[in-house]
Amino acid sequence: MEASTTVNKMLAGNKIFVPTYQRAYSWDTEFDKSKTQKHVNVFLSDLEDYYKSSAATPYYFGHFLFEEKSESHFGVIDGQQRLTTIVIFLSALFSKLKTIRPLTEDEEVLFENMIKRKSNYIFSTVDYDNQLFKDYVVEQTKKNKNALETESARRIVNAFDFFSKALSDKDEKYLLKMLKTVSEASCTTHPVKNESEAIQMFIFQNNRGKKPSNLEIIKAQFMFNVHLYGGEEKDSLIEEIKNRFEKIYKSISSIEYKIDEDDVLIYTLRVHFNSLWESNAIDKINKLLSESNPIPFIKSFTNSLAESFEHLTTFFGEDERENIEIHSLITLGGFAIAIPFVIKAYTFGLQTKEICKICSAMESLVLRHRLIGTRAELTSRINDVYQKFTTEQPDIKPIVDRIEWMKNVSNDSWWWAYWNRSEFEKSIQGGMHHSTAKFLLWKYENYLENQGKNGYSLTRFDSIESPELEHIAPQTPTNGEPIATGYCEYDEEFRNQYIDCLGNYLLLSKSHNCSVGNKPFSDKRSSYNHLGQQREIQKMTAESEIWNKEKISLRKDKIVKFILENF
Repeated sequence: MEASTTVNKMLAGNKIFVPTYQRAYSWDTEFDKSKTQKHVNVFLSDLEDYYKSSAATPYYFGHFLFEEKSESHFGVIDGQQRLTTIVIFLSALFSKLKTIRPLTEDEEVLFENMIKRKSNYIFSTVDYDNQLFKDYVVEQTKKNKNALETESARRIVNAFDFFSKALSDKDEKYLLKMLKTVSEASCTTHPVKNESEAIQMFIFQNNRGKKPSNLEIIKAQFMFNVHLYGGEEKDSLIEEIKNRFEKIYKSISSIEYKIDEDDVLIYTLRVHFNSLWESNAIDKINKLLSESNPIPFIKSFTNSLAESFEHLTTFFGEDERENIEIHSLITLGGFAIAIPFVIKAYTFGLQTKEICKICSAMESLVLRHRLIGTRAELTSRINDVYQKFTTEQPDIKPIVDRIEWMKNVSNDSWWWAYWNRSEFEKSIQGGMHHSTAKFLLWKYENYLENQGKNGYSLTRFDSIESPELEHIAPQTPTNGEPIATGYCEYDEEFRNQYIDCLGNYLLLSKSHNCSVGNKPFSDKRSSYNHLGQQREIQKMTAESEIWNKEKISLRKDKIVKFILENF
């Protein structure tokens, strides 16, 4: 492999693969052409800018770092996102060109050099996505998109579909120019046989695409330190780290749309060192790696990382689907304070019902913290019960008891009283962020539906079609005549105290919300026949189809009472 080459020459005659301990495909796609921030969109727009410029010099695709496994067999260490996208784009391009006419002999050679020669695939992505890559991108055997197991697989499909759509109306001249641009694009390569050298270069090399995450940097630092200090154990330790990170990246592909991998790194740090105060992973780990023998720490922390990702895959996957308490906390969001407790609970082998109790207690605390808006930090209030939550004492009662005490402590205990009942009650009287209001109305909906029913299955938030927050009395009255359309006078008090409050908020699907807009109340009321709270409004206004201050106050009081009793 030449140091200065072209994309065609770099790929031709070689087999290039993404090692399983590397992250999977991570470039996102935006299908709205007015937005070009996503990496896949930028990839295409850069090529088209070059196409329009008639530049005399070849297009430049940057630097690629490879680990040479054997002759013509290379693992891509740096540049794999760009290389994966190049192959996806070329596959879409060849596919479109074949719909216009058969490939020429020279084009067949390019296809065989860069995509597939007989039954040999030139490029392979990580193992768990590779069959999908072959089927969807190279062979173009369509798959059920809903059955894709990983986020990286969805990204591969999205990128191919995006390029296919972008090329669908292009003529032969455009396609041939693009094929020439990409195949003859210049690039530089650095194949190394020494894995230690490859890892060290990865740590210091700037990536033209998506910057490495802290987790990727730490993985590379771990492997480099093992090469330096592993001694006779070096090969087995490297293999262990690779295996653990293969599992970690599989987990990331399953849960990354719900939690950030660098956040999991921080949570693992807090579990590993048993302190909620841990916050800077890079600094902490670099300090530990500078010690005389970092190998024991590398082994133990890599294991902790793998366990954290494994537990969170269960938490955000099967357990979230089957347990409304977990689903509820995840729906609320802002759960960073809770996750180290959750990881510990799984590590200690606690039953799911115990984990659900932790989630319910934490949900109440997170909700209060968000609504009250205090700057007081939570960490110092619960770090002691966190530290006492250990393998020797895996009892969740002290955690739940602490949170209940914080919720009910008197105002005299000023240092603790930020989240008590009186402060919480004050915080839910007026307007609030719409996502929080939707969450509370979803909980209220389940409360209404569950009244007088035994064995009722609670409605999941994600079962509501595109949930939105409706103002029953619209923010802008119809034609400026509120009384004639079923609302009271929009005086200063009404605008300041009633328009934006829980009594005037209603949870609707997006389609329902769009259909009612700021119509007269009678029209809105007749459509309120889907959810329990909609029917509740119908009953409240059965005698008089008017939505005014009195009705809003009555409804707000009912919702506030529910919130105070349940959170």
